[in-house]
Amino acid sequence: MKEIKKIAAADNFSAICVGKLSELNEYVLELGPDIKIPGKVFGGAALQATGGEFSFQMFQPGTETGFLHIHKTHEELYFFLGGTGEFQVDGNIFPVSEGSVVRVSPAGKRSVRNNGKEPLVMLCVQYKGGTFTPEDAADGVISNAPVEW
Repeated sequence: MKEIKKIAAADNFSAICVGKLSELNEYVLELGPDIKIPGKVFGGAALQATGGEFSFQMFQPGTETGFLHIHKTHEELYFFLGGTGEFQVDGNIFPVSEGSVVRVSPAGKRSVRNNGKEPLVMLCVQYKGGTFTPEDAADGVISNAPVEW
């Protein structure tokens, strides 16, 4: 089974590599003895992320999540990086493809399927809903230090 590679880390950062997106199918997420999800890898713990979680997932043609799910407090953003498929939220089904982005509130019952002929590749970012304020949009501060490579 494929494993996340640590690239670098110091006091204020950590960096990992999950590998080529075309090789995501080499990961298997085990949620229990009877629940194994091929092609999915979470990265937040490997990065020591403290404000959210993310996962990459590859659906082979003809596959799907196989279940609907909701969250208690977490909103999710789904970024589609390749392939075509369908997304379902609360019974609403719509097409997704490379470049599609879907936001789902915590209570939205969601699922994904690949009804295309190529792998459907997705990045999902999970974070606590209702926490971003207008002040947060101005949180960044540009440093006067020169960039040196």
